[in-house]
Amino acid sequence: MRYVFGLLGIAFGILMTIKSEWSLNIIGKIASVEKYLGSFGGSRLFYQMLGVLIVAISTLYMIGALGGILEAIIGGIFGRG
Repeated sequence: MRYVFGLLGIAFGILMTIKSEWSLNIIGKIASVEKYLGSFGGSRLFYQMLGVLIVAISTLYMIGALGGILEAIIGGIFGRG
């Protein structure tokens, strides 16, 4: 089941990266992103970066590395690591 969710996440992330204009039309502009990234493409750039992040996280989840990475990063907060 992990592979199914991983592949769906990868497909969604790729779609969001390639079709950033579509994402912009569906979700809309984000004011704070336009303020800080306005000269670089604003919300379109944000949706592309979010798509790449979704692909990366989905790949880590699919290969089983996401849990270990999250535990190493935030495990100390919850008494682990």
